[in-house]
Amino acid sequence: MSIHQDVRVWDPAVRLFHWTLVAAFVIAYLSGEEILDLHVVTGYLIGGLVGFRVLWGIIGTRHARFSDFVRSPRTLGEYLRSLFGGRPQHYLGHNPAGGAMVVALLVMLTLTTLSGLAVYGGKELAGPMAFLAATPVLGGEWLEGLHEVCANLTVALILVHIAGVLVSSLLHGENLVRAMITGTKRSPQHEQV
Repeated sequence: MSIHQDVRVWDPAVRLFHWTLVAAFVIAYLSGEEILDLHVVTGYLIGGLVGFRVLWGIIGTRHARFSDFVRSPRTLGEYLRSLFGGRPQHYLGHNPAGGAMVVALLVMLTLTTLSGLAVYGGKELAGPMAFLAATPVLGGEWLEGLHEVCANLTVALILVHIAGVLVSSLLHGENLVRAMITGTKRSPQHEQV
């Protein structure tokens, strides 16, 4: 029989970042070209949030730091095998798959933001990449396609992330969505930290 206790895992900055990013991405994705000003503002917000998260991943609290959850490919592979076997090891912070997903999402959000800035600069002659309008190769229509591909790949990663949260919640008997709201997890005393 395991003894459970509430443990503080996610600091307020991580939780605020997470839910603000969720809202900003949904607004940016749904506004697209329909409401360009809103799309651009939320795109800038996403870029700022990603920059903050990278910084917080270096200097933040224990479970916010990359050093706490970025694992080797071997550890990730072992974790995924145990996950598909139905008996994954429990981690107090991000598990190896969750850590890999954080990195993948930050990379895709960066690519989506940068390609969006390039499209905005090339088509609207605005923003920090407005100089691209004068460059035929960099200012071409292909950037818009790249931006859409990046945004859609981000959506695919988000869906995998949500599935992973649900699977992990079920396998470990914890509510990870609640944990990202309250900052605490209800977990056994003996586990991988």
